[in-house]
Amino acid sequence: MEDHDVLPLIERMDGLVRRVSCDFHRSLCPLVDWSNRLVGIKGARGAGKTTLMRQHVKETFGGVTEAALYVSMDDLWFSTHSFMDLVDWHHRQGGTHLFVDEIHYLKPWQQCLKNVYDFYPDMRVGYTGSSMLQIDYKGADLSRRQRVYDLYGLSFREYLNYELGESFDAVRLEDLLSSHREIALEVTAKMNVLKQFKDYLDHGFYPFYKEDVAGYHARLREVVKLVLEVDLPAIEEVTPSTVVKARKMLSILAESVPQTPKMARLYRELETDRNQGLKILKALARAGLLQLLSSDSASLKDMSRPDKIFLENVNLMQALSPEINAGCKRETYFLNQLRSAGHEVKYPAAGDFLVDETYLFEVGGKGKTFEQIKDVPKSFVAYDEVEVGRGNKIPLWLFGFLY
Repeated sequence: MEDHDVLPLIERMDGLVRRVSCDFHRSLCPLVDWSNRLVGIKGARGAGKTTLMRQHVKETFGGVTEAALYVSMDDLWFSTHSFMDLVDWHHRQGGTHLFVDEIHYLKPWQQCLKNVYDFYPDMRVGYTGSSMLQIDYKGADLSRRQRVYDLYGLSFREYLNYELGESFDAVRLEDLLSSHREIALEVTAKMNVLKQFKDYLDHGFYPFYKEDVAGYHARLREVVKLVLEVDLPAIEEVTPSTVVKARKMLSILAESVPQTPKMARLYRELETDRNQGLKILKALARAGLLQLLSSDSASLKDMSRPDKIFLENVNLMQALSPEINAGCKRETYFLNQLRSAGHEVKYPAAGDFLVDETYLFEVGGKGKTFEQIKDVPKSFVAYDEVEVGRGNKIPLWLFGFLY
């Protein structure tokens, strides 16, 4: 590969890096150890992976340089040029760092990354990819070679920092449960938190909301379309008919989540069998479109059927659901924020959510009581429409401060 083949791509990529804003950084940024030889950032489309990577390249290297090359695999340049030839060219120029955006557009991405790792031992590689990526899928074992991080949408705390220029720190769940009044009083002294919370539930989960709040839901529907029609076939190698069934499944579920699913009826509506139906359901969950809740500890891979199905976040509910029940919004928000913060959440026999095998929660409006879980130790109510809680009753919005 010659210089004249590569220069147009480099100029285009450098322009993208230099134009990225570094005014706001996600909480994950300082946690990523870029000194590892292979670093992956996974997340749903729209979560901010590209921005995070471009910020790192800009702030660490000043842009695309001889040492650091940033490329996005959805660039048309790669339709006529080889990724591995580019890596070799970069190495011969003295390159030591390679940053690859949208890795799932590269086929076969796992083997290519393994080859770079094995053949260029002095090259450090960072990449971003869809949350659907299966690291050990079909052959190339990358698990022992890399460090992978998950980037979720904005927490309510991050939204406040992004929207209002605040600097609130994340709170551990144990500290939130024991000191929620003090934390809430600190926040509510600075703002009308319930108004901000309402705005967040409408449009605050995906960072791109700032580009066009009025058109946010329409753009979010376009993001969902891209996930189903572009990302899903690229990663899962599914047929066009399966994509149609996935779209129909999401449409059916969006009208009635959260629900305790009648799986046989759902599969009949999709004209599919149990195995394919469950495969589609799990793919939608990995894609960041659904949340599946189970009463046991089975991983998503091993789950035989969910006990309850939710859309992944309330913004998706606003964009996809014709009508939204207030209770559905509250439960979806709570589950999303706890899981995004890394907590294990199960569907309990009593109450709404069991967290980390220890804490039992009921989620509801400001009139919600302990009646259903009054005799259970370490039980709490997460209740909406209140600024400051008392005792074991904690404002729902405050669970957005966990990450």
